[in-house]
Amino acid sequence: MTNGVMTNGVVAAAERAADAYELFGRASAGLRRQLPFDAAVWTAADPETGLITAPMRVENLGTGEGCAEYWQSELLEENVLPFRELARAPVPAAGLRAATGDLPARSSRFRRLLLGQGVHDELRAVLRIGDRPWGLVSLFRTAEAFRPNEVTLLAGLSRPLAERLRTFARPREVEPRAGRPGPGLVLFDASGEATSVNDEARHLLSLLPQGPSFPTPLGLRLPIWVIGTALQARAVAGGRDHGAARVRIRTAEGRWLTCHASCLTAAGGRPGPVALVIEPAGPADLGVLVADAYGLTSRELQITQLVARGTTTGEIASTLFISPHTVRDHLKAVFTKAGVTTRGELTARLFTEHYWPVAEAGRRPTA
Repeated sequence: MTNGVMTNGVVAAAERAADAYELFGRASAGLRRQLPFDAAVWTAADPETGLITAPMRVENLGTGEGCAEYWQSELLEENVLPFRELARAPVPAAGLRAATGDLPARSSRFRRLLLGQGVHDELRAVLRIGDRPWGLVSLFRTAEAFRPNEVTLLAGLSRPLAERLRTFARPREVEPRAGRPGPGLVLFDASGEATSVNDEARHLLSLLPQGPSFPTPLGLRLPIWVIGTALQARAVAGGRDHGAARVRIRTAEGRWLTCHASCLTAAGGRPGPVALVIEPAGPADLGVLVADAYGLTSRELQITQLVARGTTTGEIASTLFISPHTVRDHLKAVFTKAGVTTRGELTARLFTEHYWPVAEAGRRPTA
């Protein structure tokens, strides 16, 4: 059986999935029949920052502190094949043993975590469209290395699975709720331990879908997506990465939250605690996410945002220094991608349906 036939079978199974978590399960089961592996991690990624987000599917591996240690190693240690580099590589998949010349101990992740779990080789892939990552995959074997044709097979699934994942970021109908939650705050000490949290953060964290998490001294479990954002802030502060410590996470009911973190500075310029804010996603965050979800170009997003403000075709043309005919052509393409026929439908589909209600008057976050 050729790689093309194998890929088509996995993609066909993924197309029947009702959500991203089910997509990971169907893709994993279909792939395992053609490319055997002993354990796996499938996770969605924020297409703008590449950080992990909900959902995550972990198969035959620990899900608590071991999962957090895996992503801590990914972001804070010297490793072979970090996802941020694989996202930009010509081929979006690679095996650890092949990349190290069969010397996997060159990877800190392998020495500190995988070797002790009996892992012989890890095959990684980024599910991407162009330079936008929508998912990350790690497959593990305990007995033999992944072969070149198996790497090619997984690489061939990168774009098709990313395209299907992208559809799950689009709007869906949600139940109305009274009021808009205030911003939540979680503080982490220099060692990464959560030390304080406000009531708003506890509430917003309770809205997140089920997934890997681990306990804290605060009496709550922190999801891995939140931990990953705080780890990225430490990586940026330590000069290991220049990407944003920011991720969008969809709640269990379908609304979007933004989680962003930064490392504070202590006395004498020493690294201080990490402050993490989690809050309802605003128009700026949603605009980029929605554009990615529908495959809009930057110009199409500009025009769509102007349409949402009630700007006429002539005014859009004047603002963007293009002809009204070009504006209409762009709008026709946007209508097709969004599956609408009018400007009002477009605004509702791409923007209004994502928003949280306006905050209740007088509601303030607690310190």
